[in-house]
Amino acid sequence: MFKALSDPVRLRLLSLIAFQSEGEGRGEVCVCDLLGAFDVQQSTISHHLRVLREAGLVDCQRRGTWVYYWVVPSALAQLSSLLQSGGGREPATAAR
Repeated sequence: MFKALSDPVRLRLLSLIAFQSEGEGRGEVCVCDLLGAFDVQQSTISHHLRVLREAGLVDCQRRGTWVYYWVVPSALAQLSSLLQSGGGREPATAAR
């Protein structure tokens, strides 16, 4: 899950999907609404969305030409729990 979020574009995509899903009350966002937020090719956005989908963070449904994405609430709850608990690891110490 963390590997999927290690890329800044994927982290921003997840944030935009979560924000637009909650903000507009629809629970989903069209990929067409995400394309303008990035200065990368559509194929790059598609790749990053696929990585997020394979990690179980988002899900999607094709409707005609467009694909609609939404966050998977259980995955976000798990991510939140891991972040709050520190992932069960000791904090890394700075190298001297």
